[in-house]
Amino acid sequence: MDQSLTEEERQTRLAEAEAAYEAEVEGNLRRNYTANLAHGLLGQTGFRLVNAPTFVPAYIYLLSGSEFAVGLALAAQWFGASASSIFGATLIEHRKRVLPMGLLIGWGMRAGVLGLALGGFFLPPHLALVTAIGFLCLFGLFNGMQAVIFNTLMAKVIPLRLRGRLTGFRNFSAGLTAAGVSYLGGKYLVEGHAFGNGYASTFLVAFILTSIGLSLLMLVREPEPPTIRARAKLAGRLREIPPMLRADPALARFYMAAALAALGTMAVPFYVLYSGERIGLSGTNLGILSTAFLLAQTGANLGWGTLADRIGNRVVFMSAVGLWAVSTFALLFTNDILGLALVFAGLGAGQGGFQNSNQNIIVEFGARDDLPMRIAVLNTATSLMMAMGPLLGGFIARGISFTALFSLSIAVLAAAVIMMVFVDEPRKRRQKN
Repeated sequence: MDQSLTEEERQTRLAEAEAAYEAEVEGNLRRNYTANLAHGLLGQTGFRLVNAPTFVPAYIYLLSGSEFAVGLALAAQWFGASASSIFGATLIEHRKRVLPMGLLIGWGMRAGVLGLALGGFFLPPHLALVTAIGFLCLFGLFNGMQAVIFNTLMAKVIPLRLRGRLTGFRNFSAGLTAAGVSYLGGKYLVEGHAFGNGYASTFLVAFILTSIGLSLLMLVREPEPPTIRARAKLAGRLREIPPMLRADPALARFYMAAALAALGTMAVPFYVLYSGERIGLSGTNLGILSTAFLLAQTGANLGWGTLADRIGNRVVFMSAVGLWAVSTFALLFTNDILGLALVFAGLGAGQGGFQNSNQNIIVEFGARDDLPMRIAVLNTATSLMMAMGPLLGGFIARGISFTALFSLSIAVLAAAVIMMVFVDEPRKRRQKN
């Protein structure tokens, strides 16, 4: 901005630029809403086939026969995400448009899914296991950056008043599709050993769906904000994180609560292995449990999104993590396919609410210019816990018992809810200002 202007003139021009920015957001809202919804529908459908606590853990266990290998593979994915999130923020926070970088990173993420599929098709089991771990790490590396970029993009083009319902309806529609694809994938691809490897075929379907979804994101019209941060080196931005946390203790407590809930995912890869000990892990049973998990995640997302828009994401966080803990407890006492399907439904609804509230509440804590870094710190903290969790879970499941593992998971989820009690609703804070 012209330095010859008086402070009053600069503030006037900045206010005019902000008004023009908001007008552009509203003018392109219908188009951008539709593009985000379509991208989310196909992208989320595909990625849920990879991230659901069924196909990848079962595939890694099939290749290795080891609970520890399952934990190692999932840890590699989340260590990758934790290592790249803050770097992702430094890639975009000085750019007026973040979509081009998002598309580049998005294709890298999808390369990890394609590699997972191709390794299953063309490599012997021992090499397929090694490459699967490597491609999951690659998937995580790009996922850490993509999460920061795409959440920043959504915050730019979708007003806060609609964001909860958009993410809820996007995840609802994606969940319906993913549930259907999961059932068909389990019954016909995995059980039918499609194309010589049913799991690889399922991952190939995930790659195709996510690739179409990413292409649709090119329809977004991204506004240029009036202000952006100056370009900064990674080391410099890292040094700014502690002062940011000291300036807002509630934000720091939220990060702790989110990290504790993420550590609760230590049990996630082992839900399906525990269930397999009771009912067998046929393709049909795998499809039923995946479908129950994703359908419940789907239906609940509509409710979570509406509740978040009306009351706030803090309540959604606490309710969803509480439901997740209760469902994990119920899993210990369930021994039939119908009961397990209901338990997986509760797990899906709880984890879906946690993911939605986590993604949306961080937007409300401070200024727009610092949003990429706030998202990056959150993703780093949660991804690091989600990396450590499966390793810890693998040791406990193999060395002690599934019961001990699930009990510890319940304890840290309860601690996350308690920690969140001491976080004020940031939306009310913004309204006061």
